[in-house]
Amino acid sequence: MCGRYAITLPPASMRSLFGYAEQPNFPPRYNIAPTQPVPVVRQHEGARQFMLMRWGFIPGWVKDPKDFPLVINIRGESAATKPSFRAALTRRRCLMPVDGFYEWHRLGQGRQAENRAYLFRRPDRGLLAFAALWETWHSPDGSEIDTVALVNGPANGLMAAIHDRCPVILDPRDFDCWLDPAAEAQAYNALLRPPPEDLLEMVRIGSAVNKVAHDGPEVQAPFDPATVPKAAAVSARAKPVARARDDGQGSLF
Repeated sequence: MCGRYAITLPPASMRSLFGYAEQPNFPPRYNIAPTQPVPVVRQHEGARQFMLMRWGFIPGWVKDPKDFPLVINIRGESAATKPSFRAALTRRRCLMPVDGFYEWHRLGQGRQAENRAYLFRRPDRGLLAFAALWETWHSPDGSEIDTVALVNGPANGLMAAIHDRCPVILDPRDFDCWLDPAAEAQAYNALLRPPPEDLLEMVRIGSAVNKVAHDGPEVQAPFDPATVPKAAAVSARAKPVARARDDGQGSLF
């Protein structure tokens, strides 16, 4: 499950790739976290539109978001059959621009456990596009919140060593199909596949990413063994344990 990501390239680079008319100006973000406003590209009145949405999907039928689990990832395999996501998959597909995302690999158990953080990005440091679904939640007081969650699927070979799930990453040639609310289900469902093996590189990074308050280039600094306490070095040799099922996947609905 992807729970943190980055957008560090200039706004002009994003606008050039995604082709929207708006000209937003925003600083680089190295550690974007759930519930924060995130850039989204959707199709609106026949054109691509840049918007900010809350990362955390809220279905329209929810009465109080405080009573609903935080959904930041949606399983592509089951989205069409889940009442919470079925309508969004059919009519409200969008893109989440990204130029890096993070995953953690837990080794060992108990006090000996170690969580290793990894950065996934393109080798050329270019932009990526997560497939995503959006929904506007209407509050009883009349206010509205635009919400979004990325779509994920089985990991490719590179990511499988770290996590069994991977964001669905779309090729620019497939943007129009994914964004088009009139596209046939067979066409957009065919896009829900693992990324090509050569699309991403994996970099082990330090622990700065663990704290949301850290949001600078230091988050992506490569791991430095000299900074690891001796106890942590011992845990690196511990036997890996099975991962618990991820939350935030929307799998209950």
